[in-house]
Amino acid sequence: MDRLDSLESFVAVVEAGQFTTAAERLGIGKSVLSRRVSELEEHLGARLLQRTTRRLSLTDAGREFYPRALQLLEDLAEAEQSVSSGQQAVRGRIRLATPLTFGLLHLVPLLNRFLESHPGVTLDLDMDDAQVNLIQEGIDLALRIGRMEDSSLIALPLATIRGLIVASPDYLARHGTPDTAQDLTGHRGLCYSNLPEPQKWRLTDRDGKTLVINMELRLQTNNGDMLLEAAASGLGICISPTFIAYRAIREGRVVPILRDYSVLDATAYVVYPSRRFVPVRVRVLVEFLQQAFGDRPYWDEGLFEDERE
Repeated sequence: MDRLDSLESFVAVVEAGQFTTAAERLGIGKSVLSRRVSELEEHLGARLLQRTTRRLSLTDAGREFYPRALQLLEDLAEAEQSVSSGQQAVRGRIRLATPLTFGLLHLVPLLNRFLESHPGVTLDLDMDDAQVNLIQEGIDLALRIGRMEDSSLIALPLATIRGLIVASPDYLARHGTPDTAQDLTGHRGLCYSNLPEPQKWRLTDRDGKTLVINMELRLQTNNGDMLLEAAASGLGICISPTFIAYRAIREGRVVPILRDYSVLDATAYVVYPSRRFVPVRVRVLVEFLQQAFGDRPYWDEGLFEDERE
Protein backbone atom coordinates (compact mmCIF):
# COMPACT_ATOMS: atom_id res chain seq x y z
CA MET A 1 0.00 0.00 0.00
CA ASP A 2 1.26 3.47 -0.92
CA ARG A 3 0.23 5.47 2.13
CA LEU A 4 0.45 8.83 0.33
CA ASP A 5 -1.84 7.66 -2.46
CA SER A 6 -4.22 6.21 0.09
CA LEU A 7 -4.33 9.44 2.12
CA GLU A 8 -4.95 11.52 -1.02
CA SER A 9 -7.70 9.13 -2.09
CA PHE A 10 -9.43 9.21 1.29
CA VAL A 11 -9.33 13.04 1.48
CA ALA A 12 -10.58 13.35 -2.11
CA VAL A 13 -13.57 11.10 -1.35
CA VAL A 14 -14.47 13.11 1.76
CA GLU A 15 -14.23 16.43 -0.10
CA ALA A 16 -16.20 15.22 -3.11
CA GLY A 17 -18.79 13.33 -1.10
CA GLN A 18 -18.75 10.43 -3.52
CA PHE A 19 -16.30 8.00 -5.14
CA THR A 20 -17.16 8.80 -8.76
CA THR A 21 -16.35 12.52 -8.55
CA ALA A 22 -13.24 11.91 -6.46
CA ALA A 23 -11.94 9.36 -8.97
CA GLU A 24 -12.48 11.78 -11.86
CA ARG A 25 -10.67 14.52 -9.99
CA LEU A 26 -7.68 12.29 -9.27
CA GLY A 27 -7.68 10.87 -12.78
CA ILE A 28 -7.98 7.25 -11.69
CA GLY A 29 -10.60 4.55 -11.95
CA LYS A 30 -13.33 4.27 -9.35
CA SER A 31 -12.25 0.70 -8.52
CA VAL A 32 -8.66 1.87 -7.92
CA LEU A 33 -9.90 4.61 -5.62
CA SER A 34 -12.11 2.23 -3.68
CA ARG A 35 -9.24 -0.22 -3.29
CA ARG A 36 -6.92 2.48 -1.95
CA VAL A 37 -9.44 3.55 0.68
CA SER A 38 -10.09 -0.08 1.67
CA GLU A 39 -6.35 -0.72 2.01
CA LEU A 40 -6.03 2.35 4.22
CA GLU A 41 -8.87 1.14 6.44
CA GLU A 42 -7.28 -2.29 6.65
CA HIS A 43 -3.91 -0.75 7.51
CA LEU A 44 -5.46 1.37 10.27
CA GLY A 45 -7.71 -1.41 11.52
CA ALA A 46 -10.73 0.90 11.47
CA ARG A 47 -13.56 1.73 9.10
CA LEU A 48 -13.35 5.36 8.00
CA LEU A 49 -16.34 5.61 5.67
CA GLN A 50 -19.85 4.30 5.99
CA ARG A 51 -20.94 3.29 2.49
CA THR A 52 -24.55 2.73 1.49
CA THR A 53 -26.25 2.72 -1.90
CA ARG A 54 -27.67 6.20 -1.26
CA ARG A 55 -25.08 8.11 0.75
CA LEU A 56 -21.53 8.26 2.02
CA SER A 57 -20.63 9.41 5.52
CA LEU A 58 -17.69 9.45 7.89
CA THR A 59 -17.57 7.08 10.83
CA ASP A 60 -16.37 8.34 14.20
CA ALA A 61 -12.89 7.10 13.34
CA GLY A 62 -13.14 8.81 9.94
CA ARG A 63 -14.12 12.14 11.48
CA GLU A 64 -11.10 11.94 13.78
CA PHE A 65 -8.70 10.85 11.05
CA TYR A 66 -9.75 13.21 8.26
CA PRO A 67 -8.33 16.51 9.64
CA ARG A 68 -5.06 14.78 10.49
CA ALA A 69 -4.79 13.26 7.02
CA LEU A 70 -5.55 16.62 5.47
CA GLN A 71 -2.90 18.32 7.58
CA LEU A 72 -0.31 15.72 6.61
CA LEU A 73 -0.98 16.31 2.92
CA GLU A 74 -0.87 20.09 3.32
CA ASP A 75 2.40 19.92 5.29
CA LEU A 76 3.95 17.75 2.58
CA ALA A 77 2.74 20.05 -0.20
CA GLU A 78 4.06 23.11 1.65
CA ALA A 79 7.44 21.45 2.16
CA GLU A 80 7.65 20.57 -1.53
CA GLN A 81 6.64 24.08 -2.50
CA SER A 82 9.23 25.72 -0.25
CA VAL A 83 11.91 23.87 -2.19
CA SER A 84 10.48 24.01 -5.69
CA SER A 85 8.67 27.35 -5.92
CA GLY A 86 11.89 29.28 -6.22
CA GLN A 87 13.30 26.87 -8.76
CA GLN A 88 10.43 26.36 -11.21
CA ALA A 89 8.16 28.56 -13.27
CA VAL A 90 4.48 28.82 -12.33
CA ARG A 91 2.69 26.04 -14.18
CA GLY A 92 -0.36 23.78 -14.09
CA ARG A 93 -4.12 24.05 -14.51
CA ILE A 94 -6.29 26.57 -12.68
CA ARG A 95 -10.05 26.10 -12.60
CA LEU A 96 -11.70 29.50 -12.10
CA ALA A 97 -15.41 30.25 -11.74
CA THR A 98 -16.74 33.77 -12.27
CA PRO A 99 -20.06 35.56 -12.85
CA LEU A 100 -20.74 35.94 -16.56
CA THR A 101 -20.93 39.72 -17.05
CA PHE A 102 -18.17 40.64 -14.62
CA GLY A 103 -15.97 37.99 -16.17
CA LEU A 104 -16.53 39.19 -19.72
CA LEU A 105 -16.11 42.88 -18.94
CA HIS A 106 -13.32 42.88 -16.40
CA LEU A 107 -11.65 39.50 -15.94
CA VAL A 108 -11.03 38.32 -19.49
CA PRO A 109 -8.59 41.14 -20.38
CA LEU A 110 -6.70 40.56 -17.13
CA LEU A 111 -6.62 36.79 -17.54
CA ASN A 112 -5.22 37.21 -21.06
CA ARG A 113 -2.36 39.22 -19.60
CA PHE A 114 -1.84 36.67 -16.84
CA LEU A 115 -1.60 33.79 -19.32
CA GLU A 116 0.84 35.73 -21.47
CA SER A 117 3.05 36.24 -18.39
CA HIS A 118 2.78 32.59 -17.32
CA PRO A 119 2.90 30.33 -20.40
CA GLY A 120 3.05 27.23 -18.22
CA VAL A 121 -0.44 27.85 -16.81
CA THR A 122 -3.60 26.37 -18.31
CA LEU A 123 -6.86 28.12 -17.42
CA ASP A 124 -10.23 26.38 -17.21
CA LEU A 125 -12.78 29.20 -16.97
CA ASP A 126 -16.39 28.62 -15.90
CA MET A 127 -18.52 31.74 -16.51
CA ASP A 128 -21.92 31.42 -14.87
CA ASP A 129 -23.93 33.59 -12.48
CA ALA A 130 -24.97 30.50 -10.52
CA GLN A 131 -22.71 29.72 -7.57
CA VAL A 132 -21.00 26.34 -7.75
CA ASN A 133 -19.76 24.16 -4.92
CA LEU A 134 -16.01 24.66 -5.16
CA ILE A 135 -15.03 21.38 -3.53
CA GLN A 136 -17.55 19.15 -5.29
CA GLU A 137 -16.81 20.71 -8.68
CA GLY A 138 -13.05 20.76 -8.18
CA ILE A 139 -12.83 24.55 -8.58
CA ASP A 140 -9.55 26.09 -7.43
CA LEU A 141 -10.74 29.66 -7.29
CA ALA A 142 -13.96 31.63 -7.73
CA LEU A 143 -14.98 35.26 -7.95
CA ARG A 144 -18.16 36.08 -6.08
CA ILE A 145 -20.07 39.30 -5.64
CA GLY A 146 -22.16 40.00 -2.56
CA ARG A 147 -21.66 39.39 1.12
CA MET A 148 -19.80 36.27 2.12
CA GLU A 149 -21.77 33.97 4.39
CA ASP A 150 -20.02 30.63 3.83
CA SER A 151 -17.41 30.41 6.61
CA SER A 152 -15.87 27.30 5.02
CA LEU A 153 -14.31 29.48 2.30
CA ILE A 154 -11.35 31.82 2.42
CA ALA A 155 -12.58 35.13 0.97
CA LEU A 156 -10.22 37.93 -0.06
CA PRO A 157 -11.78 41.25 -1.15
CA LEU A 158 -10.92 42.44 -4.65
CA ALA A 159 -13.12 45.47 -5.21
CA THR A 160 -16.06 47.40 -3.80
CA ILE A 161 -19.22 46.95 -5.85
CA ARG A 162 -21.58 49.91 -5.97
CA GLY A 163 -24.78 50.52 -7.86
CA LEU A 164 -26.77 53.39 -9.33
CA ILE A 165 -30.37 53.84 -10.38
CA VAL A 166 -30.30 54.70 -14.07
CA ALA A 167 -32.64 55.48 -16.95
CA SER A 168 -32.25 56.88 -20.44
CA PRO A 169 -32.64 60.64 -21.06
CA ASP A 170 -35.50 59.80 -23.42
CA TYR A 171 -37.39 57.81 -20.79
CA LEU A 172 -36.99 60.59 -18.22
CA ALA A 173 -38.15 63.19 -20.73
CA ARG A 174 -41.31 61.16 -21.40
CA HIS A 175 -42.11 60.00 -17.86
CA GLY A 176 -40.43 62.55 -15.59
CA THR A 177 -37.39 62.33 -13.33
CA PRO A 178 -38.06 61.00 -9.80
CA ASP A 179 -36.88 63.37 -7.07
CA THR A 180 -37.45 61.03 -4.11
CA ALA A 181 -37.60 57.28 -3.60
CA GLN A 182 -41.38 57.46 -3.30
CA ASP A 183 -41.51 59.02 -6.78
CA LEU A 184 -40.41 55.67 -8.22
CA THR A 185 -43.91 54.33 -7.63
CA GLY A 186 -45.64 54.02 -10.98
CA HIS A 187 -42.43 54.01 -12.97
CA ARG A 188 -41.53 50.97 -15.07
CA GLY A 189 -39.10 48.71 -13.28
CA LEU A 190 -36.42 46.64 -15.00
CA CYS A 191 -35.55 44.08 -12.35
CA TYR A 192 -32.85 41.52 -11.65
CA SER A 193 -34.57 38.17 -11.33
CA ASN A 194 -31.93 36.39 -9.24
CA LEU A 195 -33.17 38.26 -6.18
CA PRO A 196 -35.93 36.78 -3.95
CA GLU A 197 -38.30 39.69 -4.68
CA PRO A 198 -37.04 41.41 -7.84
CA GLN A 199 -39.72 44.11 -7.89
CA LYS A 200 -38.98 45.27 -4.33
CA TRP A 201 -36.20 47.84 -4.43
CA ARG A 202 -34.42 48.73 -1.20
CA LEU A 203 -32.98 52.23 -1.06
CA THR A 204 -31.01 53.67 1.85
CA ASP A 205 -31.01 57.43 2.37
CA ARG A 206 -28.16 59.51 3.76
CA ASP A 207 -29.51 59.08 7.31
CA GLY A 208 -29.28 55.30 7.01
CA LYS A 209 -33.01 54.76 6.71
CA THR A 210 -34.03 52.00 4.29
CA LEU A 211 -37.13 52.35 2.15
CA VAL A 212 -38.73 49.51 0.20
CA ILE A 213 -40.34 50.53 -3.08
CA ASN A 214 -42.63 48.18 -4.99
CA MET A 215 -41.83 48.77 -8.65
CA GLU A 216 -44.16 48.19 -11.55
CA LEU A 217 -42.47 45.18 -13.16
CA ARG A 218 -41.91 45.76 -16.90
CA LEU A 219 -39.01 43.35 -17.42
CA GLN A 220 -37.06 40.92 -15.29
CA THR A 221 -33.98 38.92 -16.27
CA ASN A 222 -30.99 37.31 -14.62
CA ASN A 223 -28.53 39.24 -16.81
CA GLY A 224 -27.37 42.72 -15.86
CA ASP A 225 -26.24 43.58 -19.38
CA MET A 226 -29.75 43.05 -20.72
CA LEU A 227 -31.25 45.22 -17.97
CA LEU A 228 -28.89 48.05 -18.79
CA GLU A 229 -29.59 47.81 -22.52
CA ALA A 230 -33.32 47.84 -21.83
CA ALA A 231 -32.87 50.98 -19.74
CA ALA A 232 -30.74 52.61 -22.44
CA SER A 233 -33.50 51.81 -24.95
CA GLY A 234 -36.02 53.73 -22.85
CA LEU A 235 -38.01 50.79 -21.51
CA GLY A 236 -37.76 51.79 -17.86
CA ILE A 237 -35.57 52.31 -14.81
CA CYS A 238 -33.08 49.81 -13.44
CA ILE A 239 -30.54 49.41 -10.66
CA SER A 240 -27.21 48.65 -12.27
CA PRO A 241 -23.80 47.88 -10.74
CA THR A 242 -21.34 50.50 -11.87
CA PHE A 243 -19.03 47.82 -13.23
CA ILE A 244 -21.74 47.26 -15.87
CA ALA A 245 -23.15 50.79 -16.27
CA TYR A 246 -20.00 52.93 -16.20
CA ARG A 247 -19.49 53.13 -19.97
CA ALA A 248 -23.15 53.80 -20.75
CA ILE A 249 -23.14 56.59 -18.14
CA ARG A 250 -20.02 58.21 -19.58
CA GLU A 251 -21.47 57.96 -23.09
CA GLY A 252 -24.74 59.57 -21.91
CA ARG A 253 -26.85 56.57 -22.91
CA VAL A 254 -28.21 56.36 -19.34
CA VAL A 255 -28.34 58.94 -16.58
CA PRO A 256 -27.96 58.26 -12.82
CA ILE A 257 -30.92 59.46 -10.77
CA LEU A 258 -31.73 59.65 -7.05
CA ARG A 259 -28.05 60.07 -6.16
CA ASP A 260 -28.92 60.73 -2.52
CA TYR A 261 -29.81 57.06 -2.07
CA SER A 262 -27.59 54.00 -1.82
CA VAL A 263 -28.94 50.95 -3.65
CA LEU A 264 -26.10 48.44 -3.67
CA ASP A 265 -23.40 47.73 -1.12
CA ALA A 266 -21.41 44.64 -1.97
CA THR A 267 -17.87 43.38 -2.50
CA ALA A 268 -16.21 41.32 -5.19
CA TYR A 269 -14.29 38.51 -3.49
CA VAL A 270 -11.90 35.92 -4.72
CA VAL A 271 -12.62 32.73 -2.77
CA TYR A 272 -11.12 29.29 -2.39
CA PRO A 273 -11.67 26.32 -0.08
CA SER A 274 -10.11 26.79 3.34
CA ARG A 275 -9.39 23.12 3.98
CA ARG A 276 -7.21 22.64 1.00
CA PHE A 277 -3.64 23.46 0.13
CA VAL A 278 -3.43 26.40 -2.26
CA PRO A 279 -0.97 25.76 -5.12
CA VAL A 280 1.58 28.40 -6.07
CA ARG A 281 -0.14 29.07 -9.42
CA VAL A 282 -3.40 29.89 -7.62
CA ARG A 283 -1.70 32.19 -5.14
CA VAL A 284 0.08 33.99 -7.96
CA LEU A 285 -3.23 34.55 -9.77
CA VAL A 286 -4.88 35.87 -6.58
CA GLU A 287 -2.06 38.37 -6.05
CA PHE A 288 -2.25 39.41 -9.71
CA LEU A 289 -5.99 40.12 -9.45
CA GLN A 290 -5.63 42.03 -6.18
CA GLN A 291 -3.00 44.30 -7.70
CA ALA A 292 -5.03 44.79 -10.88
CA PHE A 293 -8.13 46.16 -9.14
CA GLY A 294 -6.40 48.17 -6.43
CA ASP A 295 -8.13 50.21 -3.71
CA ARG A 296 -10.67 51.86 -6.00
CA PRO A 297 -11.95 50.09 -9.13
CA TYR A 298 -11.36 51.93 -12.38
CA TRP A 299 -15.02 51.73 -13.39
CA ASP A 300 -16.01 54.04 -10.51
CA GLU A 301 -13.65 56.82 -11.55
CA GLY A 302 -15.61 60.04 -11.97
CA LEU A 303 -18.95 58.55 -10.97
CA PHE A 304 -18.90 59.47 -7.28
CA GLU A 305 -16.97 62.74 -7.29
CA ASP A 306 -19.56 64.42 -5.04
CA GLU A 307 -18.86 61.92 -2.25
CA ARG A 308 -15.12 62.64 -2.26
CA GLU A 309 -15.53 66.36 -1.76
